[in-house]
Formats: sequence, C-alpha cells, structure tokens
Amino acid sequence: MSENNEVILWADDEIDLLKPHIMFLQKKGYEVVTVSNGRDALDAVESRNFDLIILDENMPGISGLETLSQIKISQPEVPVIMITKSEEENIMNQAIGSKIADYLIKPVNPNQIFLSIKKNLHSNALVSEKATIDYQQEFQSISMMINNSASIEDWYEVYKTLVFWELKLASADTNMDELLRMQKMEANSAFAKFIKKNYERWVTVENSSHPLMSHEIFKTKVLPELDAGEKPFFVVIDNFRLDQWRMIKPILSDFFTIDDDELYCTILPTATQYARNSIFSGLMPIHIAQMFPDLWVDEDEEEGKNLNESPLIQTFFDRYRRHFKFSYNKINDSVGGEKLLQNFANLDNNDLNVLVINFVDMLSHARTESKMIRELAYSDAAYRSLTESWFKHSTAIEIFKRMADTGRKVILTTDHGTIMVDNAIKVIGDKATNTNLRYKVGKNLSYNPKQVYEIKKPEAFGLPAPNLSSTYIFAANHDFFAYPNNYNYYVQYYNNTFQHGGISMEEMLVPIVKMAKK
Repeated sequence: MSENNEVILWADDEIDLLKPHIMFLQKKGYEVVTVSNGRDALDAVESRNFDLIILDENMPGISGLETLSQIKISQPEVPVIMITKSEEENIMNQAIGSKIADYLIKPVNPNQIFLSIKKNLHSNALVSEKATIDYQQEFQSISMMINNSASIEDWYEVYKTLVFWELKLASADTNMDELLRMQKMEANSAFAKFIKKNYERWVTVENSSHPLMSHEIFKTKVLPELDAGEKPFFVVIDNFRLDQWRMIKPILSDFFTIDDDELYCTILPTATQYARNSIFSGLMPIHIAQMFPDLWVDEDEEEGKNLNESPLIQTFFDRYRRHFKFSYNKINDSVGGEKLLQNFANLDNNDLNVLVINFVDMLSHARTESKMIRELAYSDAAYRSLTESWFKHSTAIEIFKRMADTGRKVILTTDHGTIMVDNAIKVIGDKATNTNLRYKVGKNLSYNPKQVYEIKKPEAFGLPAPNLSSTYIFAANHDFFAYPNNYNYYVQYYNNTFQHGGISMEEMLVPIVKMAKK
C-alpha cells in the first residue's frame, strides 16, 4: 500500500507497455492496480474501492466508454481519466457528457498522468494550502489598508478585499476562518469610527463630498437611463450583501454582461422602512415625512412600513417633472414569482419596471424564528450557500432570464445588508421604543454612550423624530441591543442571528450593478 493510501485502477489493453508510467506513479506513492480490458475493470471495481480510475477508450470487448458508463452507475463519485488515441469530437463529447475527470490523447508521458491525478485527488488540499499561505502573506497588508482607510473609496476596497478572502478561504476549506473573522471585526470597529466621524457631514453639509447614498440612487442611476431613451428594469433584492451578490454573479453572467459592479453606502438606519423608502422617493426620511405624511409610517404605528413604495416612486417623477410609465411588483414567494412570469409580456408597455424581491430578507428573519432554518444557515458561509441554492432554483432566476430576453438593461441593487450579531448591549426604553435590535429610537432611552453611535437631533440627520426629545442610537460591529427584562433569555434567543439597522460594512456597503443582455 502506498504511503498516501490512494489506490488507482488502470485499464488498458497495452498495459504491459505502460510499466514505466506505472513505476513512476508508484515512486510517487500511489498503489496502481492494472487490468487489460473493460470486463476485468468492472470486476475490480466490484471487489474493492479505488480513489481514481484510468481508462483506455479503445479496448477489445467492452469499450472504454461502455466501461465508463457502468462505472458511473455503481460509483459515480470516483474520478475517471479517459485516455484515447482518437481525437474524434464525438468520442470526446460522449466522455465529457459522462462527467469524466479528464481526457488525455495518446501518447501520454508519466508527468501528464501525474498532473491529472494530482488535479483530481489533491486539488482541494493544494488549493487550501495555497489559500492559507496567500492569506497569511496578505494579512499584514490588509491590516494596513484598514488602518490607513481615510475615504469611503478606501473602505469599499477594504470590504471587497475581505469578501474576496472570505469566499476564497471558505471554498478552500482552510483553518483561517477565525483569523479572518477577527480581521473583519477589526475592520468593522474602524469603519464604525469612520462613519461616526463623517456621516453627519455627508447628510447635513450641502455639496459636501460624500458617497453615493440611498436617496440618490434613482436620480443618478435610473433617471439618466430613462432620459437617454432606455427602458430599464430596476430590481431591489431586499437585505442583499456583497458576498451574496458574488455568489449569484456567475449565474447571471451566463445571460448578462456586467457593465458596472459597484458599491454604494446606505443611509442610517440600515432598515427597510428608511433605506428602501429613501431609494424609491429620492428623499431622506425626514423629507418623506414632511412632504408626504400620508406615505410615511412612524415607528410606533402598526401599519406596514413599506406599503407605499409605488406612490413614492410617483412622487419622484412628479418632482422631476417626468412622465414615465412604470410598474411596481413585489415578490414575496414562488406564487408571486409565477404570477409575474405569467403576465411578463404586460411589462413591455412600461418605460420602467421596478421589482422588489423579498426572499433574502425573509430568510434572515426566518433564521431567527426557526430552529431548522438556523441550522441550515448557521454561519455566513451557509447563509451564502442557501442564498445561492434558492436563486438557482427559484422563480427569480427565470424572471432574470426573461428580463435578459427583452434586451433591456437591468439595474440590480439592495436597500441594505445584514450582519450576524453576538454581543449584547443593555438599553432601557419605554413601550414606544421600536423593536429593532441594531437601532433604537425613543425619547427616554438609557444606554452607555461609549457603546453606540447616538443622534440626538434626528432632523439634522434627515430622520423624522416621533417626539421632540427623540434620540436614535445605533449598534456597531456585532453588537445588538437587549433589554434588562428577561435579559439572559433575550440574549440567548438572538445571539448569532442575522440583524440589520446598524453600522457595519455588511449592512452599509452594498452592491449596485448594471447589466445588459449578452
């Protein structure tokens, strides 16, 4: 038995001529079992387990392709390398269609075989090792990026870099997860300080340099397209983070070209009531409440906070004196998606079609309330994977395909992201205080000012004040607010749940993408 314990079956009617190749592999630490025909190969597969199989395509009796077909029925997980003298496309197509691991044309040298074996038996370990080394080498430079970030553009790069490594390390199965988590916490702590230092200037000082924010999306991204004669789709996936976008981007790239792939900075609070209403109206929340009081729902009201999105879009066009015809559709489940697909042709009559997809937000809330969903999305990596799986098998992807077929541009974005919380901060408020775990607004809040970002003059920050003495406070990093009453139960229930409303890169730095049909 080899020191690596990997056993390879090699089936070739000229196996005696391949002794130099076999000896080469044995010196590399593999055990090689040889047979000279397909029938013996099938008998060998029935009698013992192999880590990899090498098949000659042109063997007497049962051909290599027939042998491959039967092996895939009994042991579909075993990688098979097909070797052939033929370069006929038909044979290649059949082999590839049977999900072979590799396809080599004779004559092959020992290094070719060895490379293919390493690729199929050791690629995960090699990728993990390489990713670990690369991240260790990059760790210090990322820390320097965090320490030196002085602008929102710097923070975009920090966050994109961290997400890149998050995805790479997760796919490589390394032991670097904890180190990266600590570095993300370091980054979020520094980012919160950056927001506390700059946010007031962004939203209060006219003509100040500031990032693209929620209330500017329609004006800068949608209106220019309409004025240029385009008839775009504008899609908001609620509660959609950059890492989740990176997971579905390859799927959409099959039928879209990605023209722009950017980040923008949401307003505070990073909650649907504020951020999404701000997107659709083109206004800060205070101005919605002042100009259209019938369309704004205060925190203490029972009414749904996002029932007036279509009228808010109309107010935007009215203010800019545009007379574009638009549709608004909100998809909460597969039934709603199917209904939209059935009536999709009707959208062709509009200058703009707005679509809100609520699944990711529903998943986030369901994870808090359902033990089963919490198990399925127990980590950021699992949460991403669940989002990807949903998208691949949902009506959402069919809707995107239909949008691509129209040839219209698609602007895809979100209203905010989310973060997993694990550190409770005590706060005391009266019955009128809102229930969100990442921000609170109330007139008699009691808290530690050093633990929060506080806004004592909401109107100056573009936020409505339910009372004259209302204060907003925001949690940062992985913190969440908990009341002293039933504190231990509350903390245990909400610990390691995904929440939004506060200050973090995950919540505030979110994707906005422009796509066109391929």
